[in-house]
Amino acid sequence: MLNASAPAKAIAAVEPLVVQVRNLNYYFGEGNLRKQVLFDINLDLPKGQIVIMTGPSGSGKTTLLSLIGALRSIQEGSLKVLEQEIVGLRKSELVEVRRNIGFIFQAHNLFESLTASQNVEMAVELLNEWQTKREQAIAILSQVGLGERVDYKPNALSGGQKQRVAIARALVNQPMLILADEPTAALDKKSGREVVLLMQKLAKEEGRTILMVTHDNRILDVADRIISMVDGHLDSDESLAHFVSTRDPKVLDRRMFMM
Repeated sequence: MLNASAPAKAIAAVEPLVVQVRNLNYYFGEGNLRKQVLFDINLDLPKGQIVIMTGPSGSGKTTLLSLIGALRSIQEGSLKVLEQEIVGLRKSELVEVRRNIGFIFQAHNLFESLTASQNVEMAVELLNEWQTKREQAIAILSQVGLGERVDYKPNALSGGQKQRVAIARALVNQPMLILADEPTAALDKKSGREVVLLMQKLAKEEGRTILMVTHDNRILDVADRIISMVDGHLDSDESLAHFVSTRDPKVLDRRMFMM
């Protein structure tokens, strides 16, 4: 057992990291057309944290998110997801890694011909849990506030409700890591706020780690940390309190950070 007076950093180090990135570089193209888009990325994501990644378009945010999600193969460096090194894995092995990750995208990507429950059940089928898929789908849809709409098709749901179905689909298999790419971009202010508060609640209550890419300054206050990427480099990695305290209030409306 650690001494109670041990530094917080030492105590935190005992917790296994959900994501650990070391000296990661990434390139697009080959030969004379080869262009480096990520430069010496080092990043740790512990259990239960919500980390928001911001930065200009084209700065490498989505590329990094796709690498962490095992959607691309790593070229240089080390990347561990759920304590498994994914550099060098075969495509079939990367598929297995992705089974333990929940993905939420800007577009909800629901099947219009299927009900909310059936859209979520498809994720359960990936784990071959056919007998309980309906039960699991209804349980998670109820958790995200859609218990009375499990048999509604997407065209009968609002934009915020569709995104809640997408969140339910991402969470139904209880992944420890959730990757979200602009999850509020297509939503109005109220719906976007409801979606991220739901994600925050699940992260805190169930110890999920969430890495979210966003340009939406209205939702930054749900984060534990805010990472800024510029031109393929991690430009800053700050706690929410430090991020707010160092911004010019004339540029950043500090009221958005009041819980």
